[in-house]
Amino acid sequence: MAAVEDAAAMPQKQGWARTVLAWGLLFGGVFAFQSVAAKPFYIPSSSMMPALLKGDRLVVSKYPYGWSYASLSIHGSDVVPGRLLGRLPERGDIVTVARREDGSDLIKRVIGLPGDTVAVSHGVVILNGKPVPRVADGTADIPVDANVPCDEPVLQPFRKVAKDGSLVCALPLFRETLPNGASYDVIDLGDTYLPGGYLSPRDTYGPVKVPAGHVFLMGDNRDQSADSRFSLAEKGLGGPVPVESLGGRAEIITHSYSGEGSWLNPLAYLTSLRGSRAGTSLRPERR
Repeated sequence: MAAVEDAAAMPQKQGWARTVLAWGLLFGGVFAFQSVAAKPFYIPSSSMMPALLKGDRLVVSKYPYGWSYASLSIHGSDVVPGRLLGRLPERGDIVTVARREDGSDLIKRVIGLPGDTVAVSHGVVILNGKPVPRVADGTADIPVDANVPCDEPVLQPFRKVAKDGSLVCALPLFRETLPNGASYDVIDLGDTYLPGGYLSPRDTYGPVKVPAGHVFLMGDNRDQSADSRFSLAEKGLGGPVPVESLGGRAEIITHSYSGEGSWLNPLAYLTSLRGSRAGTSLRPERR
């Protein structure tokens, strides 16, 4: 009887083993694909407005700059030297970067490359001693919703009613063009003063020379981005970042959510979609 029972149990054990193996291969394949080819990314903050809004979902490609520890879907905070088939990004690229303090993946724009000298004066980027050209371009009329409430004290003065009766966050917009022709929009709310009358690093910074093997990153929402201008203690990037910290290049917005409604309601996944943002390319224009 015992032999018969053992023989009956063997197919059941083999079935469980095959199921576990199948799930292991599936998760392993997903992990490998997201580490080597492309990975979805969620925007949790407003630091890259107007190009990216909180609630945007996008695709980050992993291969443009080669592969490093930051390419892995799960990685630590320590910088691991070395990059397989490494290449430098171009000025104007939007990239993900692993913050050295805690390993968190942030998303910023490449402003300075190795050897560049970067400074900021009253919000204007000074690259290698020359102001980066920027032209006032009206306002970025961003619809107010749960993910972009526009209710912070610094933003409340920019809330207004649009012609169609909707509420928008009308933020000052500038068109910035880097020396390689990469052109994109930035938001600048004007000078911010700290206690004692000192300008914030958001508006006056540097100059700093970008070391070999590093890049200087900034957010497009210049007054609300903790980037290379800020220390690690301030949740910034602590200056220029090693190229090994770059995880990939942002390519395209797949879809976006306003954050309205309850996520317990399946209909909210449809009613809260920002339909106009799907398919938006995140590569800078070239001039």
